[in-house]
Formats: sequence, C-alpha cells, structure tokens
Amino acid sequence: MLRYIVKRLAVGVVTLFLLATITFFLMHVIPGSPFAGETSKLPVKVVEKLQEKYGLDKPLFEQYVMYMKNAVRGDFGVSIYRKGRSIDKIIANGLPYTMRLGAVSVVFALVTGIFLGTVAAFTKKKWLSNLVLVVATAGVSMPGFLLSVLLLLLFGVVLQWLPFVGLGSPLHYILPAVGMAFAPISMIARLVRSSLREVMKQDYMVLARSKGTPENLVILRHGLKNAMLPVITYAGPMIATLLTGSFVIESLYSIPGIGAEFVTSITNRDYTMIMALTILYGTFIIVANIITDIINAMIDPRIKLGR
Repeated sequence: MLRYIVKRLAVGVVTLFLLATITFFLMHVIPGSPFAGETSKLPVKVVEKLQEKYGLDKPLFEQYVMYMKNAVRGDFGVSIYRKGRSIDKIIANGLPYTMRLGAVSVVFALVTGIFLGTVAAFTKKKWLSNLVLVVATAGVSMPGFLLSVLLLLLFGVVLQWLPFVGLGSPLHYILPAVGMAFAPISMIARLVRSSLREVMKQDYMVLARSKGTPENLVILRHGLKNAMLPVITYAGPMIATLLTGSFVIESLYSIPGIGAEFVTSITNRDYTMIMALTILYGTFIIVANIITDIINAMIDPRIKLGR
C-alpha cells in the first residue's frame, strides 16, 4: 500500500509540474499583457516600470525559473490586477467560503444520489423508477447555472422562502448547494442504479441469499459495497470540482469565493493569480484521484495496488 501511495504521489507531482509549466508558457504566448487596458492611458515609461516591478521585463525562461522557485516555497507573489494584494491573502479570504459551500454540495450530492439510485434499482413501482430516471436525465441535461437562476427566482424572489445573498446562515447554503449538486446527483443516481442491477445478478449475491441472509443485509453488506466502485471513481473529480467552486453560482448568490477570482484573473490577464488558482485546482484534482484510487483498492481486493 505504501509503495502504491508513494508512486501515485510521484506521478501527481510530475503532473502538477507539467500543468504549471504549460499554463505559464501558454499565458505568455497569448497576445496582450496585464497592462493592456492601461497602456493607452499611461506613459510608456510608467508601463516599463510596472513590467520591471513584476519581473515581466526579464527573459521568459528566467521568469519561469523564478516563479517556480517561489511557488515551491509557497510564495505565489502579488496580484497584478489588484495592485499590491498578496495572492495568498486573496485565496485565503475566498477559499473558506468556497470550501464550505463545496463540502455541503458534496455531502448532499452523495447522499441524495445514492438514495435515488438505490430506490430506482429496487423499487417495484415502475412510475417511481421512471421518475428517478427523468430527474437524472434532467440533471445531466440542464446547466447548473440555469437551475440556480430558476431556484433563486422561485424560492428566493417569488415565494421568499429562502435567503439568497451570501452565506450568513445554514439556510443560505440550500439554494446554491442544490444548484451545484444537481448534476452530480443525477450522475450518481444513474451509476448506482445500473451498477446495483448488475451486482445483484452476480453469483456471490445468489450465494448470500441462499444462506438465508436477510435481503436488507445482502444489499447493504454486499450489493452497495461493490456497486460503489463506479461512484467512488466519479466522486474524485466531482469533489475537486465542487470544492473549488463555481463562478456563475458564486456570482448569482454573491458568495465571495474563489470561483469568481479564476474567471476574473483570466479576463484581466492576471498572470500570478491564474498560475496560483491553476496549481490549486490541479492539486485538488490530483489529491482527490489518489484518494479515490486508494479507496477503490481497499473496497475491491481484486485491484492490484502494485500496478
């Protein structure tokens, strides 16, 4: 197990290094500069001073080496767009909001998706199974931001049942969490339904029933355990995506998270912010995938950790 974890961590570090490298050079290949909007207003000498201040006057490879050395130490510099503000402080201020909303969305997506998938797999009521499939199909087809707008208008504006500005109380989490989690719920429900139906036909399930094991225990002890493998595999990237936020949903509900920062930094060519958020997002994805691989191996002994 330890050898497998070390191997996966090494692959993750190399992947993160390549991601940061490719992102760095792509940003500098794209035409324009962080001062493009100010160039027409500022004298040339002032623009040159700004480029010197942020190290943009140095050769590209020298900029790359300097940035990577600082990044390894956890120093991502200051924002070019938000003059003088530390990247670390900007992320530290926004990340807790995004993480809390993401954690609520993850729990809601997993619990609801597994429940709906299990109901659809075992119910003898055709209409109920079809209803779950309709909901699952709608969730995959409907963009999360569209559902969020509809929820906001209906429950926040028209009915005024739920608050929709910020994250001041537990009730504030309901609308944005449902908007973010609806698509994952649909995917998880479909995965659980199809996986459970396949698992319940296996020989070991027939054997467990033949031993007189109650049906509920057969489902919980054997069925769900083995049916969770596709869900766990899907949950890795899902968790990373939800924990790093959604720009549109955070904007709709006026949540001061890092989702908006990512798109704003791209629009304004804020190189340091783009790099920091790309590395952060990549780290979440890599760590989540490693954890899901380990959990899969623990659940299913047939998975060889050494490979």
